[in-house]
Amino acid sequence: MNPLSKHFIQSRMGVQCMPRVIVTGVVLFAVILSIVGCSSNIEPSNSEPIKATWVDIQADGDTVSISVSEVNNNKIVHFLLGAGPSGDIAFMAYELAGKTYVRSNVCPPCWSMGFSLQGDTLVCDTCATTFNAKTGDGIKGACVDFPKASVPYEIRGDTIIMERNDLITAYQNTIEPEWP
Repeated sequence: MNPLSKHFIQSRMGVQCMPRVIVTGVVLFAVILSIVGCSSNIEPSNSEPIKATWVDIQADGDTVSISVSEVNNNKIVHFLLGAGPSGDIAFMAYELAGKTYVRSNVCPPCWSMGFSLQGDTLVCDTCATTFNAKTGDGIKGACVDFPKASVPYEIRGDTIIMERNDLITAYQNTIEPEWP
């Protein structure tokens, strides 16, 4: 066989083998990606907001309480305080990274009485304004100038105990723009 024919046959065989090499490479790459993806130790992000559950309070004079286990089981709860002639005012309690938070549950410009917990962010159920769940400060949206004021509380056993005046003060601070 002359050298030119031999070269032509070898180069032709290389062209015929190229699709097999490409397919084999693509399959191998896909297998590696699926192994890496399936064996990852990274937990999926909690991108879905946790909707709050409404709970009843226990009231005894100027003391108001809710159950710690209800907060822990639901992650976020809402509750109402009867504020006399002015009507009911809403609050929320939630557990985040092992700590319990109690805050006013109102978004004054849109008058929402509902927040969901998405990771470490509170999301208004009406206008979608977001707030830092640890500080109550506004992050983004129409109502960021109304931070969610914290309510002092004490935990005794399975009970979160709050004072009526502290709840009312937190509500009043929350409806005040750019408080504190």
